[in-house]
Amino acid sequence: MCSWIKLAKSFTFLAAIVSCCVPARLHAQVTLLLEEPYSYDGTFAGTGHAAVYLSRVCAESPTLLRRCRPGEPGVVLSRYNRVAGRDWIAIPLIPYLYAVNNPEDVPLFADAKLVAFLRHHYLQKIAAELDDNADERRDSWNQLAGSAYNRTLYGFRIATRPEQDDELIRILNSSPNRESYKLLNRNCADFVKQIINFYYPKAIHRSIIADLGVMTPKQAAKSLVHSARRHREMQLTTFIIPQVPGLKRSKPVHGVLESLVLAKKYVTPVLLFHPVLVGTVEVAYWAGWRFNPAKGALIFDPATGLEMPLTDAQRRAYESSISVLKRDTEEAESTPDWRKIATSAEPQLDAAGQPFLRMQVDGRTVHVGLCRGNAMRLTAPPELVQELLLTRLEHELKPGKPSRASEQQVKTDWKMLQGAAEARQAALAGER
Repeated sequence: MCSWIKLAKSFTFLAAIVSCCVPARLHAQVTLLLEEPYSYDGTFAGTGHAAVYLSRVCAESPTLLRRCRPGEPGVVLSRYNRVAGRDWIAIPLIPYLYAVNNPEDVPLFADAKLVAFLRHHYLQKIAAELDDNADERRDSWNQLAGSAYNRTLYGFRIATRPEQDDELIRILNSSPNRESYKLLNRNCADFVKQIINFYYPKAIHRSIIADLGVMTPKQAAKSLVHSARRHREMQLTTFIIPQVPGLKRSKPVHGVLESLVLAKKYVTPVLLFHPVLVGTVEVAYWAGWRFNPAKGALIFDPATGLEMPLTDAQRRAYESSISVLKRDTEEAESTPDWRKIATSAEPQLDAAGQPFLRMQVDGRTVHVGLCRGNAMRLTAPPELVQELLLTRLEHELKPGKPSRASEQQVKTDWKMLQGAAEARQAALAGER
């Protein structure tokens, strides 16, 4: 059932607003992370995953918490099943989302080979700190890093007081941290409920109707939003952490009864002819199925923090510009298939720890930078860089309600694409 955000360079604008509107002592935040399902969970259950991000709590080790020092971004906590025998493990925000250490290292596009490489590289360090062997438990350990490669996440951030953070640290550090996961009553959503309710008692509660009494990630988020509407001091902020382009898109998150009806189509005929179940399904729909976690949400950018989402008009304008660029490029020469090229390449890290692809092109070895920090400075032919950025932008500009990309993200990627296109034209001119 269950397999965020303050950065050193983030929240400058938002922090200015908060500091003017709320008491000075309410500077820390706790964020519920609602994560969409994928793979077998997306196909058969659809309940997703839940975690909690603490902006002022950091980790001395994956199982020992402390207050953050200046510039540290905080950690993500979640309850895990079969991970080093622990009930919870603390992972810094950026590695939890992207399996890299810094925002500038986040890939623009990631296939399965790159994701596996980045996870393996990061988790070796975590395994050493836990005195465990991650290779022997690879599937379960993947929950610890790179969540945003497989799914879209939704953040629900509320204000906390520093003394509450200190007390939570004391409680978690002094309590046994032994594996206690149980699907029905001690899952990841139960853990999130426990943490959020420590700060705001009864903010999260179960749903007997929609989830048959089982705590689910969607119910945790829905009940927290409803509580925040009644308690303005919680200062709720909602945002989306977009899935990194490349892997198959994750699916909408469901509750228990909702999953039964929507994911397992063969159950629907039974519901149609059983009046009690029909009534229960109807009540459950009106009670919570219509909850939209993306309503009014901002967009999280790992480099800049919370940004406004791209508007429909902006999306159409960029799509028009990309169509013109593609037409001009195709008229000048044939366009390489980026996905096909990437499958035969080997992912590596450069001297700065940023991912790149090592590949053979026309009998020579070239390095294609994969993140904003190195895409324009390595040895790749400009046409490959252009196709990487074009693939990234086409994913960002896919229509959806709401948008899953920010204006600033698309603007930055478009400028990089223009730079790659100009370099490509210069290279062609030099060959003539």
